[in-house]
Amino acid sequence: MTKGRIELGEVTQHNIKQLKRLNQVVFPVTYNDKFYKDVLEVGELAKLAYYNDIVVGAVCCRIDTSENQRRLYIMTLGCLAPYRRLNIGTVMLKHVLDICEKDGNIDSVFLHVQVNNEGAIKFYEKHGFTIAEEKKNYYKRIEPADAYLLQKCFKESRIANTESAVVPS
Repeated sequence: MTKGRIELGEVTQHNIKQLKRLNQVVFPVTYNDKFYKDVLEVGELAKLAYYNDIVVGAVCCRIDTSENQRRLYIMTLGCLAPYRRLNIGTVMLKHVLDICEKDGNIDSVFLHVQVNNEGAIKFYEKHGFTIAEEKKNYYKRIEPADAYLLQKCFKESRIANTESAVVPS
């Protein structure tokens, strides 16, 4: 396969049905109308991924302010099976991490992954995420129902970086 062109585009009223269709194919869970309504409000936090002008993936996130923290939650990040391992997921994840970097006020990024989804777990670990905990019976109506919470923290590393910069030589 020749190297394709990967581009990210915004999610709008006009292409939200493509996102819906993609999610139905990629994920074992069904997302409700509220999910799609909310996605239209998050701006840069939701993107469709195009490979040579074909929609092949999408990422949808939201800011989570629970637990006295400001975190970015990856609700969905997925790519159609025939287009995996072409760096499309990496481009989507990098987009999300760049947003966190520019924001400067996000403590961490987190997401849930089904415990048997080894491909996804390896993908996120390769990008610096770690398994923070296992949530029993996280999913309804799918097996296995358990999920790992994966996260990548920013705040501590920022503090560590500033401390090391202050050390007198």
